[in-house]
Formats: sequence, structure tokens, C-alpha cells
Amino acid sequence: MPNALIHETSPYLLQHAHNPVDWQPWSEQAFARARSENKLVFLSIGYSTCHWCHVMEHESFENPQVAEVINRHFISVKVDREERPDIDATYMAYVQATTGQGGWPMSVWLTPAGAPVFGGTYFPPDNRHGRPGFTRVCEQLGHLWRNERTQLETNASSMMEHLRLEASKPVATPGLPDRKAHADFINYCESVFDDEWGGWGGAPKFPRPVVVRALMQLSDRFGRDSDEGHMAWNMSATTLRAMAAGGLHDQLGGGFHRYSVDRYWHVPHYEKMLYDQAQLAMAYLDAWQISGEALFRDVSEGIFRYLVEILRDPGGAYHAAEDADSLPTPQADHKREGAFWTWAAAEIEALLAPRDAAIFSAAFGLQADGNARPASDPHGELIGQNTLFRAMSDDALAELFDCTQSAVRECLAAAMGKLAAVRAQRPPPHRDDKIITAWNGLTLGAMARGARVLERADLAAAATRAAEFIKRELWDGSCLFRSWRGQRGNTPAFPADYVALICGLIELEAVSPAAGWLDWALQLQDKLDTDFWDETSAGYVMRPALSGNTLRVIREDYDGAEPSPNHLAAENLLKLAILSDAPEHAARAEILLRAGCHALETQAITAPLLLAALDLHERGVMKFQIPIAAPSLTVKQLHAAYFPRAVFTHGEGKAITVCEGVTCRSFLPGA
Repeated sequence: MPNALIHETSPYLLQHAHNPVDWQPWSEQAFARARSENKLVFLSIGYSTCHWCHVMEHESFENPQVAEVINRHFISVKVDREERPDIDATYMAYVQATTGQGGWPMSVWLTPAGAPVFGGTYFPPDNRHGRPGFTRVCEQLGHLWRNERTQLETNASSMMEHLRLEASKPVATPGLPDRKAHADFINYCESVFDDEWGGWGGAPKFPRPVVVRALMQLSDRFGRDSDEGHMAWNMSATTLRAMAAGGLHDQLGGGFHRYSVDRYWHVPHYEKMLYDQAQLAMAYLDAWQISGEALFRDVSEGIFRYLVEILRDPGGAYHAAEDADSLPTPQADHKREGAFWTWAAAEIEALLAPRDAAIFSAAFGLQADGNARPASDPHGELIGQNTLFRAMSDDALAELFDCTQSAVRECLAAAMGKLAAVRAQRPPPHRDDKIITAWNGLTLGAMARGARVLERADLAAAATRAAEFIKRELWDGSCLFRSWRGQRGNTPAFPADYVALICGLIELEAVSPAAGWLDWALQLQDKLDTDFWDETSAGYVMRPALSGNTLRVIREDYDGAEPSPNHLAAENLLKLAILSDAPEHAARAEILLRAGCHALETQAITAPLLLAALDLHERGVMKFQIPIAAPSLTVKQLHAAYFPRAVFTHGEGKAITVCEGVTCRSFLPGA
């Protein structure tokens, strides 16, 4: 018999709707029930493509004996972190403060007032690997609540108050960061750069496109011929090339997996997230504009192909993610990580002619017993499996097989076509098909920019369809909403949704100026300022509440897998100030820059997007106004050039106008 999650729309919640655990969605009613039954609340937070969430569900939440313990002691609440980032951030702060680490699934036990008593991430069902068993934790917490409730409530209230006080401290807004912050950032990145494989630090290794894009912008600031500019570009280009060659990059289908479990970009964690695709598409477009290197263009176009063919919803917006796990065969009863994406050497030999198989295997690093290093496969799921990565270049293959590079390319293209067709017949990974406003804002922005840079009208149309979907389904004329799946969700949008959508609309305005996208962006900015600006925090905040009380104020200021809404807002505001001739937007951007002064001067690696906004503030936004009737060749050349500080609009007349600050100059195309 299903539990209360059966009425939800989130794929993550629906995955747990038939668990024997008596799950409830996050609601006032769930906490009222906890008060009525005098129980703790067990809060479990995750998302539908989370590998370890699947593991904990299978081990504990599907187990009737474990479920009986949970139901006896607690009121259990499930939260999709992608639908409710405010709840996730509130209790993640507690878990990180008390354990020194965070992640998903996140498990937190709360008083009926919402104060955390104990928390962690993944718990095995029994004691193992130095982790306490989940059943044991549940029994002990149930016992403590019955016998030492007053002490638990006191400790929990004290911790919650501490988190509130830390979050409510006024944010200082001193002078703007020192101008040497840019060079300091480059030097820090260089000090932790992996010269051999690209990226920063060791395993696991994340793409962090915010870092790569900031470095490319700084290479423009300092000039590619300068030491700083050369260093910034070299780190960016090396990293992008290495990622493109690695197993992190889906060599057959395009797009990128979440992160690499090793330093080589070889074996990934195979889930694919929409926000990664959008940001990496932008990074590879930057690199192609800077260098003209065909690889970078090819990778960006592969990302767009993956988005349109796999993640696009029939309505025109884009789904959230694909899972890492899938069934190895239609008859299998157990999913395996990477099953859809990996290959046994024997499969290649059966699909291709012997010489073609030999060339393909050499090109993509296939080995008879699988190519995952043991350290990259601690659970043995990749034994005998190969993750495709470019192990040899075309010229090296041509020399090895005594043929031309053209012949190598033809062989590999034909082989990849055959493999792609076979892979399409495999059981596909689960897709989280909910539509998240923030991630779609980033995606439609990347597509609009791709349309402009690559001269592709189809991408402009795709970006427009996504924007139209959001405006139709997730905007009621006065309020934006967070997510959609078959119907609009009930949760209003958060700052991240507003700023990402505004960012995307600024890009879309450049390729579709007659549709009024800039007007909507300005309307969204006004709503963001009204509903989310907090003077004390000197920025945009979330205020999750329970029973009318704010749990804590959350000011997001870290550029991680997703950009900080405050940092992206600073960049948006500087551009909107120029596009709409509204200096008040620039004034608010300066407050955000001042609030980030300490971070930029001491640990800019946490805020590369804000550093890029600081560069925009110091050097100024460039406004290109292009005549509607301008020659296509001229426009193509202009769009192909790298202008990291530029915004683009269209106008009448014959001259292209370029404005920086109060200085404008015009030139006739071809002059």
C-alpha cells in the first residue's frame, strides 16, 4: 500500500511512495502530527539521481524490519533537495557544523519544532566501515527522546539558535576588493593546478566551469601575451581539453557526467545534471571564441545535441538529470552504476570488423578486463567494463595502423555510430523529468549564446521555446515558481531561479530582441529586489519557515556546482544597468561586490563568478548595438570574437555602435 508520497509530483518522492516507511512530504501537518504523537521527525533529503540515496533506500527504506523501527519511533519526512533548496541548506548547515562534512542522502532527526537533534549523511543498515548502523541509530534516538527529552530539546534549540545567529550577523560592506585580487586568484589556481591532467586538486575532481570561465575572462583582462594572461588561458585550455578527452565526457552521446572519481577525468560518477551541461557549454564556447580550436566548438555542439535529443521536454523546457544507475540488461533485476554508459571489450569485437575494433579499442582505451583502476571502482561494479576516453590521438593512431588520419576519423565515426545505435537499445537510466526554473534559465542562456556564436537559428528557437514554457507555466504574472512536472509545483521560486532566468533572458535578448525578453528580465529583477533583498545580509536571501517562524536566513555565497545567486546577480545587474540605462542596478551590484570583499581578497576560489563581476565593474560592460540589416558576414565575425564584457542589442540604421561607459563609437560594417 503506498504512503502519502504517492500524491506528490517529484520523481524522488515518488520513488519512495511504495516504501514500507510511512513517509510524509514536508508540511506543517507532518510536524503537527509529531507534536500530537510525541515523536521526533526523521528528515531524509536527497534527489532522484543520487546513487547513495538509491543504496540507502534499498538497504533500509525498502526493508520491512527497518521500516518498522522507523515508524515506531518517528514521523518520517522526505524532501527533494532540488525542489526545496531552502530546507536542504538549513539542515546541511547543521550536518556540516556537527560532522565536518555533508552530502546526500542527508539524514537529520528533528524535534517537532524543527530543531535538529542529530544528523549525518548515508547510514548503512548495520555497523560497518566505521559508520554506525541505521537501525541502531534509530533505536538510540527513540530511547533518548522518551527518556531524556528535555536535554535533547535544550541542546537542539541551542544549536538552532546558534545557526540563526551566525546567519543573521550583519554582512560588512567595506571598500571594493583590492585590484590585485585578480592576479592573486590566478596565482592560487596555479598553485593547486594539476599540470598533467588539468583541473585543481586531486580526486574526486569536479569540472567547476565557474573557475574555468573566470580564468578565461582574466586572460582577456591581462592580455594573452602577459604572464598572468598566458597562465590563466593555459590552465583553462588544458583543463577543457583533458575533460573533453576523458570519460567524464560522454564520448558517444555528448554532454558530461557529474564528476570524476579520479584525477584523470577517466571514471566518472555517471549521473548527468542539467546545470553542468549549461555551464560547460558556455565554457567551451568561450574557449572556441578565444582560440578557434575546433575541439571546443565540437564539444559545445555535442552538449547542445544531448540537451535537445535527450533532456528536452515536449513542452520545450529541459529535464533535470539522468541517473548514474541502470539495468545492465532488460532481464536484470538489479541496477548497476554506469551500466548504460560502459562497454565490455567483447561487445566491441562483436560489433566491429577486426581492424575497426582494434583502431577503436586503441583510440578509446579499451582493455579486455576493463579499464577502471581498482581505486576508481571500490564496489566492483565496473569489473570487465570500459569507460570510453580518448587514449590516443588521430595522428598517433594513423602512425600505429599505417593509414591516414582521414581514414582513422572515418573509421571512428562509423564505429561510434554503430555503438550509439546499440546503446540506444539498452535499458535507459532513470531520468528526473521535473523542470527546475534556475537550471532552465542557465540552459536557455547557453543555447541563446550558442545560437549567436555558432550562427545556429535552431538553438535560438530552442532557447525561445524554453523561455516561453517558463513564462507560460511557471510565471503567474507576479510570482515565479520553482519547478514543474505535469503541473506547476506549489513552491515559489528562490533567488537562484530569478537570477539564472534573468541571466538567460539577457542572452536571449541578443538573438530575439523583438520578443520583449529584456522587459521580462527587468520585471523579474524588480520582484527579486522586492521579495529577497535583505539589508542586513547585503544580498539576496532565502527564509525557510515552519509554523510561521523563520528557521534561519540563508545567504548563498559559494560558487560550486551551481553559481551563487548573489554572484550571478552582481553580473546581471551590471548588464541590466547598461541595457536599460538604469544606474540603480549598478549601485546594487556594487553593494554585492563590497559584501564579497573579504572573500575575494582571502579566498577568491570560493567566488570566481563574483571576481568576474568585479572585473566587469572595473573595466565596464561593452554594449554592442547591431543594425538589423547589418551584413551577415560582419555579424558572424563579431559574434565569433571573444568579448567577455559584452551585451548585444539590435537597432535601426547602418552603423554598429559600441559603448563602454559614457563613450560610444560607431563603424560601418566592412569599413
